[in-house]
Amino acid sequence: MYASPTQTKGTTMVELHSNYTFDGQKEILDGVRSSNHALHETVEITQGVTHNFEIGFYFFTNYTSPFGYKYVGSHIRPRVQVPDAWHWPFGVSLSTEFGFQSSEYSEETWSIEIRPIIDKQFNKLYLSFNPTFGIGVKGTNDHTPSFEPNLKGSYSINKVAIGFEYYGSLGPIDNIPKISQQNHAIFLAADLDFDPRWEINFGPGWGLTQATDAFVFKLIVGRRINWKKSRK
Repeated sequence: MYASPTQTKGTTMVELHSNYTFDGQKEILDGVRSSNHALHETVEITQGVTHNFEIGFYFFTNYTSPFGYKYVGSHIRPRVQVPDAWHWPFGVSLSTEFGFQSSEYSEETWSIEIRPIIDKQFNKLYLSFNPTFGIGVKGTNDHTPSFEPNLKGSYSINKVAIGFEYYGSLGPIDNIPKISQQNHAIFLAADLDFDPRWEINFGPGWGLTQATDAFVFKLIVGRRINWKKSRK
């Protein structure tokens, strides 16, 4: 899930995204390795370029026995934000992600993701909606966009925000399969906000359909670096 604000100009966010699939797909499907007992770790580095523009880089890895740790692929993600000076009633930004992943871990070896981000803070209540579209450029599927909506809601109490995160993939927009073949998962997630330099998000997630990994736990740890202050 993404919030609408881009990274502050001149600062860098370095994040480690980790998730472990306790109960997932146990078979190799279309050449893609099983997700059961797989540890996915992604390094994300985001640089604030201007007041309303950032660029992010991803480095994906996977550990699954008996294959060991493997480099899976990389993506680049430019994102632009609607300026606060426009005084829109909610936050809006647009992310476009492009890159590759190994065919052993993804049916789409090259793909594009277009992610509008709409969010709003209502005092202690936060809501975010990412109506995402994924487009396979090279792989086993055609180039028809798939609809992959994400939704987040949380409530803050003493610098801890507790809520839910929903991740879905309905399939190609011109041929949406039956629900049991779609991917739908919901996470019970917590965000810790004790220090503005750090970002911590974690929680368990449950698959809601047969095609979705049944139980996953995720952890995101991020460190924000202000280079001007670092040089003092």
